[in-house]
Amino acid sequence: MEYSGQVPRRRLGERGPLVPVFGLGSWNTWDRMERDDAVALIRYAVDRGVNLFDVAHYNFGPHAENAVTDIIFGEAVVEAGVARDDYLLCGKLWLWEYPKSSFAEQIDTSLSRIGTDRADSVVVGDFFGDLDIRAVVTDVAELVRAGRFQTWGVNNWSADDLWFARDFAIAEGMEPPSFAQLKYSLARRSVPDGTPYGRLFTEGGMGLQASDVFEGGILAGKLNPQRKIGADPGGIRDRIRDSYPEVKRIAEGFGATPAQLAIAFTLTHPAAANVLFGASSRAQLDENLGALELLERHGDELRSAVGSLWIDKGVVAPDASWGTDAPNKA
Repeated sequence: MEYSGQVPRRRLGERGPLVPVFGLGSWNTWDRMERDDAVALIRYAVDRGVNLFDVAHYNFGPHAENAVTDIIFGEAVVEAGVARDDYLLCGKLWLWEYPKSSFAEQIDTSLSRIGTDRADSVVVGDFFGDLDIRAVVTDVAELVRAGRFQTWGVNNWSADDLWFARDFAIAEGMEPPSFAQLKYSLARRSVPDGTPYGRLFTEGGMGLQASDVFEGGILAGKLNPQRKIGADPGGIRDRIRDSYPEVKRIAEGFGATPAQLAIAFTLTHPAAANVLFGASSRAQLDENLGALELLERHGDELRSAVGSLWIDKGVVAPDASWGTDAPNKA
């Protein structure tokens, strides 16, 4: 399927900005491309309305990779002739070494590597163990007041922790989180589709930003990715790999590709505002844009059609962070 129009926009939570339904990630993306290809892709994406870029400094915790993908993006966006006001930048604040590595230091380093003085939004990263959420909210609010960014969300937090952060921020007159960036795919639905996050979306006004929608490429047909990919909560990756023939069969029944099916499914979630994926070519981006045609034609049919592909059901607890198994496996 092909999509020829401008990419539509949705609001990223009740307090968040209007964003394109697609955003381009940076992890293992810009640093795997030829410079001219990266420049051309950024220009083409912005011209199609895909002007949200999720760009992080990957040198913390599990991402201690000393990657230069953020530097490459900053140089390429300038070469593409895209003015700062013509794209949305979503950054990351990591908790792996926080508070030793302060948010103020992190944002200074991250933005300077990209070559700008502000982001539009940031995502506060995931964590294990205890966290002083009050301190996190307070430190984020200081950066909002300083004009480093306007809105913020969290990455794969538990529903309870996000409720606490939201309520504390509102009670103290600080900027609350407005969205959650969650692992969400044909196979991994327990957290975004569960009741705890459902309340956050409906009663708390949170938006959903879907990430890892291809399971590192597996759900798009790259069954044995050679690059580093995301974590495997619940230990279900082999089952996801085994499900690919069914993914392909269902997609072909709709006249679509597996990648288009994977993306269109996430956009059927009532809170979904934005889907993040990495694209390394114009052809790949065009294919992904075709998910919008699938959504327009068959959106009401998709959830029932892919019901058998929900693999983390009963494995990952719906009130958990992405790294927590369901009680029967704890």
